[in-house]
Amino acid sequence: MAIAGGEDLQACDLVSIAGLLRVCEMEMVLLGGHGPRAAFSSRATSTTILCHGEVGFPFRGRFVLPAEWCLLGYIHQMPEAGWCHGTPLESGVAFLLSPEGISEFKLGAHARLTVVLVPVERLHAHLIALEPHQPAQLARRLSLFKLNQGAQATNLREHFLGIGARLVQTEGTAGTVEVADADVDALIASYLIAGVAASPDDRPQCSRGRRTHYLVVQRTEQFMRANIRREIYINELCNAAGVSERSLRYAFDELLGVSPSRYLSLLRLCTACRSLTLSDASRRSVKSVALSCGLWDLSRFADHYRRVFGELPRQTLMRTPSLESSLSSP
Repeated sequence: MAIAGGEDLQACDLVSIAGLLRVCEMEMVLLGGHGPRAAFSSRATSTTILCHGEVGFPFRGRFVLPAEWCLLGYIHQMPEAGWCHGTPLESGVAFLLSPEGISEFKLGAHARLTVVLVPVERLHAHLIALEPHQPAQLARRLSLFKLNQGAQATNLREHFLGIGARLVQTEGTAGTVEVADADVDALIASYLIAGVAASPDDRPQCSRGRRTHYLVVQRTEQFMRANIRREIYINELCNAAGVSERSLRYAFDELLGVSPSRYLSLLRLCTACRSLTLSDASRRSVKSVALSCGLWDLSRFADHYRRVFGELPRQTLMRTPSLESSLSSP
């Protein structure tokens, strides 16, 4: 079933994409030299948030689910390498994210997914029905598995395909998406049954070496974010990660496909983009935003920003209405 295609992708801003989950904000770092293009359809009911879409760019993302929400998802296609907490992701993988700490992942260009956010208590009720004595342990076992050719996997795949198709069909039309509570309950039950039936070979594994690289990238990024306002040197990144420069470069190349210095540059740029999008133009300037992200060469920043996002930083800032005009509007 064809749900979306690359020809439907449109230019969009990072803040809009980051807010698609509604109950939380994603932090996103582009990993390529071109701006974000995507196609998304999203709907919310009183008890469920549903989203289907395709991203036309590689990016590193992270978010924290609120304590009362969990997320079920399915990867329709993943042409380029991706991962979740270092574990490889590929086409045909179903996943469950619980509200426990930061969810960290990388998606490649033209990854297409359907995700459904439901209250934790709703999932918990299904877990107890399936495993009354150890529901929490069962949930951990079902966090990531590939849907192969079994009847249970096929049933779950069809549930995700059906929800994705209905989201796309209703995009731009009046009214709410026609996904009933019974449909969502059927999806949850199908997910749990397919997860229990999955064999060990269906569960992606993170090798010891890859896990080490993931921790190196994680520690390095934490240092970058904590010191983003100032100049950061490669030896500081090595010290923060506890590895040699060669090992640091290997880790970033395997998991992100860019060098540590290139990632730092992209992190600064995307942080500036988010700040410009959310700032009040009457209270902040492009210069203050750039300096707060460690971007000292304003001409170079403006040129790089335009090449990636298709407009100058000033244009992004001016799209946000000032606080005074918002308060004075009827």
